[in-house]
Amino acid sequence: MNLIVSSIGQGLLWALLGLGLYLTFRILNFADMTVEGTFPLGAAVAVTAISRGVDPYIATFLALLAGMTAGLVTGLLYTKGKIPVLLAGILTMTGIYSVNLRIMGKSNISLLGKKTIFSNTFLESLPQYFDSIVVGIIVIAIITILLIFFLNTDYGQGFIATGDNPTMARSIGIHTDSMVIVGLMVSNGLVAVCGSLIAQSNGYADINMGIGTIVIALASIIIGEVVFGELSLNQRLVAITLGSIIYRLILLAVLQLGFSTNDLNLISSIVLAICMMIPQLENMFHLKKTFVKGGRAND
Repeated sequence: MNLIVSSIGQGLLWALLGLGLYLTFRILNFADMTVEGTFPLGAAVAVTAISRGVDPYIATFLALLAGMTAGLVTGLLYTKGKIPVLLAGILTMTGIYSVNLRIMGKSNISLLGKKTIFSNTFLESLPQYFDSIVVGIIVIAIITILLIFFLNTDYGQGFIATGDNPTMARSIGIHTDSMVIVGLMVSNGLVAVCGSLIAQSNGYADINMGIGTIVIALASIIIGEVVFGELSLNQRLVAITLGSIIYRLILLAVLQLGFSTNDLNLISSIVLAICMMIPQLENMFHLKKTFVKGGRAND
């Protein structure tokens, strides 16, 4: 039971990563690789600040600002430097690795004995692992409500239009470059906050903790879309959180079969590949049913 509770809590915390990537990957149609660097950047900034006596809430806010700065760099490289989408993200991600080492001063930092967001009387009085669930629900609820509000404003509609058809958006006076930059800043800010929360939950930050994060984020998005089908934009934001929880439960089930934690990245890739192939398999199955029905009719 504790493992299930822990997986749900982790799913809620990691859902923030999926929400962040959704803004760029689905809405802006921007394949942003920056998140692989922004996630550990948020962890590095928050953990380093906390280890030096900074309040954990302020440290988390600093992580948000650091993530938004990384998104700004990628946005400027793409919009002003005219560097291709993938390369702009990769350049920023690569640079962030060195920045993280500068911030931390070493490859990993422990929070042993330090106060974090999870260190308060109420959360510590809860049963084991329930602190992650409570914090996750609060954070995801706030972020989801803010995103729904933002996307339903005139500015948010311009943001959506930029991803749908940038040429048309420019023709009606929308500054698409600004929309892309703002989208990348918000997206990477959320990813960095996710990194800071995961680091505080785990009790440490590591320079390599960003490896494979884009696969985890995509898994949350794709699983939410596949499991819940056709949804409105607002409903999709909720589905991402549920997809993140389902993904964590799938990993738990696989690990219970005897696989090693060293195989997590491989398992994540396989799960994501299967989920992305499901619509194609459904189409093939539908075509097969149609063919059989037609065959019977011809008989």
